[in-house]
This record gives sequence, C-alpha cells and structure tokens, in this order.
Amino acid sequence: MENTTMQDVESRAGRLVRDALAPRSFRRATLQQARRCLLDYLSCAFEALPLPWSEQAVVLAVPAAGGAHVIGRAGTRRPDAAAFANAVAGHGLVREDMHAGSVAHLGVVVWPTVLALAQQQPVSGAQVLEAAIVGYETGARLGRAVMTPALARLFRPTGLVGPFAAAMAGARLAGFDEIRARHAFALAGNCCAGLNEWAHTGGSEMYFHPGFVVRNAWACLELARHGAHASASILEGQAGFFHAYARAPMQDDIVLFADGQAEIEQVFNKPAPACNFAQSPCQAALQAVQQAGARRIAAVRIDTTQAAVHYPGCDAIGPFQYALQAKMSIPFGVAATLARGAIAEDNYRRLDDPEIARLVSVTTLCADAAYSAAFPARQGARVTLQFDDGGTASAALDDVVAADDALIRQRFRLAAAAVLGADAAARIEGLVDCYEQVDDAAELPRLCAAGA
Repeated sequence: MENTTMQDVESRAGRLVRDALAPRSFRRATLQQARRCLLDYLSCAFEALPLPWSEQAVVLAVPAAGGAHVIGRAGTRRPDAAAFANAVAGHGLVREDMHAGSVAHLGVVVWPTVLALAQQQPVSGAQVLEAAIVGYETGARLGRAVMTPALARLFRPTGLVGPFAAAMAGARLAGFDEIRARHAFALAGNCCAGLNEWAHTGGSEMYFHPGFVVRNAWACLELARHGAHASASILEGQAGFFHAYARAPMQDDIVLFADGQAEIEQVFNKPAPACNFAQSPCQAALQAVQQAGARRIAAVRIDTTQAAVHYPGCDAIGPFQYALQAKMSIPFGVAATLARGAIAEDNYRRLDDPEIARLVSVTTLCADAAYSAAFPARQGARVTLQFDDGGTASAALDDVVAADDALIRQRFRLAAAAVLGADAAARIEGLVDCYEQVDDAAELPRLCAAGA
C-alpha cells in the first residue's frame, strides 16, 4: 500500500473521502427517510421480480456458498452478481426513488451494494443505514455539481454519479481507512457510464445501468482492498471527472452534509411507475380530468419545467413499441391518465389504445418559466384541457405529491406477500422499521430471499 502523499491530502477526492468516513450522528428524520427509501427499494425489487430484465440479470448470478441473496429468490450467489441482479430488479418498474437535484436514482445503486456487503462481514443495521446515507450524500452532491440539461441528454445521471455513491457507501461499511477509500472512490470514477440512446429507441439497457454501477463498484472496492491505487485528482484533474463530463473545471469542493443537511431528505418516492418528469404532469392531469364530466377533450396543453421538456424521451409522441417509451413520455403519461382516470402500471401496457393515441396527438408540451426557475427544488406542472363544447378545465401543482408512508407500505406488503407470503412480508417490514437497532444486518437480506 502506498504512503499518503501531499497530493492525497490536498486533492478534492481526498477531502470528500475524509468527510464521508467521519463519524456522524444522524438525526431521527434522516434515519426515518433512509428506512423509507429502503422499504420502497425492496417493494420495487419484489414487484419487478418476474419482469424480463430481472430474469435476465439473475441468470448472471452464479450460485456460491457464503455469497449474498437475490431478493425474492432462493440460495446465495456471488456477491457482486447478487448486487447486480438486485439493482436491476430495483430499477425494473421505473418507480425507484428520485433525487431531482442530481437527476439520479441513488437507491438502486446504494442499497444493493450495502445489503450484499452486509452478508460478507459482521455489521449492524445502524452501520448499513449510515453507509447508505453517506452513499446518497456523495452521489447527490456530485450530481448537483456536475449535471446540466445538456449532459443529461447524453449520459445517464445515475450511471455517472452512481459509481461514486456505491463505492463510498461500500468503503464506509467495509471499514476502509482513508487511503483505501480514496483509491476505491478514484477507481469508481473510471466506471462512469450509461448512454441515453435507450430513451429514443425503447432499448432495455436503461434497466441494467444500476447493475453495471454496483458490479463495477464492487470490483473497485475489492481492488482497493488488495492495494490497487488510483488518481488522487480523479475529480479536478485535467482529464478528471469534471473536465471529462462537464467539460469545465471543477469549481468548488464537494462538501458532504453542508449546513447539517442530508441530501437523502431531498429524495422523494415516486407515486407513479414512470419517469420522474412525468409525475407532476400526470397528477395535474388526474385533477383536471375530474372536472371534465362527460365532455370530450379536444386539446391538451402541458406546462412544466424546461428540464422535463428536454430530457430524453419525455417529449415522445409515438408510435410506442415498448412500455419504457411510454413511461418516459410525458404526453403519453398524461393522455393515459386522462383516458383511464387513473395513474397506474396498467396505463403503460396500453400502447395501442386508440383514445390514448388520440389524446397524445392533440397534446402540446411547453416549458414554463416559473416552473423552470423553481427546479430542482420543486417540479411543478399545469395541465389545461379544452373541450369540444369550447369549455376548459385546468389543474396545477407546484411540486410532485410524493408517495407517502401509507402508499409505500401498501405497495411493499402487496409485492412482498405475492412472492414470500404475508407473514414474511410483515417480518421484513418490522425489521426495516427498527433496523438501526438490529445487531446482524444480514438478517434483512436473508429474510428477503425465497425459502428463508
């Protein structure tokens, strides 16, 4: 292992890593949000279990004694492969948690990493939650600093900042010292990937992006554990992360938990199984259509943020060959909500519905200056309906109405019970509720396995 040098101490990555490893006491609200995100992640993974991408990912998870569990499936697998499969399943519904400031889904890379690692060494539930909070913080702060609308049109934000988030969460949970943690972090900077072409074609590679993240982060952690070293200047160097992706110098240090605020508290849990940017437009549409009565809709106008209008796939008007294209499309999501009077997974199976197609064809999607100025702190939207009789109806939201505890628990109970039974689902939910008091963190992933 190389000695610490002045470059290590003074680098931006070095300072961030020291910040991440520093002992901290998290307030009750932060821990509560972490548990909420964990339960929602498990809910998504259980519900997505039979989907094609989940089945494809688990094929790669070779059985291994003493490995890690894949959620909802029997036996143990190689830890990195189990984490890959769990990340893909957690992303499989497009309902994973969302951090708007980084435009990233951090839960689907953090939770698979820490749960797999918890089965490789003795750690407590409190240590897992703390490591996860640090992982969310790392990815969120980096994402806020680097992501722009132009960058997000090309590269998947989760794929860019996710490796840092997963590696930092893993390094903290594994008990790495600063040198090993910094090398794992810098190695992770070489694993940033994920192109957004899928949003134009409906390709399934999007589902695998978090799987690639966690598998590569696991390799980075193992390499650092065995003495591999990487560039201290991975963030600010002339060919480092910011110059490579932002095409600009890194302006300031990434300070974790600045002003005592934890970024995980800015994460929201999606109410609808669709793109983040379609959430508030669909919710506004549901309010607007309740004013319609029997009147026929002749035209639809959607006003929302510029970030939403310009994100890949969000302005798509079809034809739609795959459900993923519909889940990304704001016009489709709104049209399906109007046609069915509901926001549900089944909306995105109706790709050939003639009424949805008609409503998409008469929809205009516009960027609103006020909503754009409020983003990413708020994601507002307004839906205005014009009827054949000349009348109009409109509904607006200043922000997404996130899934609350009741909805998150209801979805988890249904999804987990469908796979493991109601008794097992209740035990898992109870364990998550008191996870910071659990001595053996591995009890949770064991309970989540089939046949536990």
